[in-house]
Amino acid sequence: MLPRIPYAGDFWAFSKAGRELAHWHLNYETIEPYNLTEWTNNLFLEGNDYKVQKMKFGKDKKETDQTVIIYNSKLTLSGIPIEAYDYIVNGKSAIEWIMDRYQLKKDKASGIINDPNDWSDDPRYIVDLIKRVVRVSVETVAIVEALPVLNEKN
Repeated sequence: MLPRIPYAGDFWAFSKAGRELAHWHLNYETIEPYNLTEWTNNLFLEGNDYKVQKMKFGKDKKETDQTVIIYNSKLTLSGIPIEAYDYIVNGKSAIEWIMDRYQLKKDKASGIINDPNDWSDDPRYIVDLIKRVVRVSVETVAIVEALPVLNEKN
């Protein structure tokens, strides 16, 4: 017996949304990055200045400020829209996944150091990836929130 697949009353709205989501998610490496502010303490950054060890959120008094990511001691990114954190992948936001995965880590068992700075010849790769993931997250949330009610048809 075949499983029952519901038919949406406004099928074409869901089809269009799916195409838009595919565009953002499949082309994330080439889309226009979200316009985040880069605070560099008036320094001109190059090469090694973009190396990351462990990113963290900014602090506003004693509270975490998710609109700010402290990338390293020389670079802070700000202007991240809070709604970007509404796009959840396997229990955490896509931005938090990047912050977690793109950090210097040493495997306890083998002693091997996992250095995300070695993954690309472009020193700005991780900074630009964060900006692109913010863009994908914002666009994804907007598309999903704009979906009509399912209104299943038989």
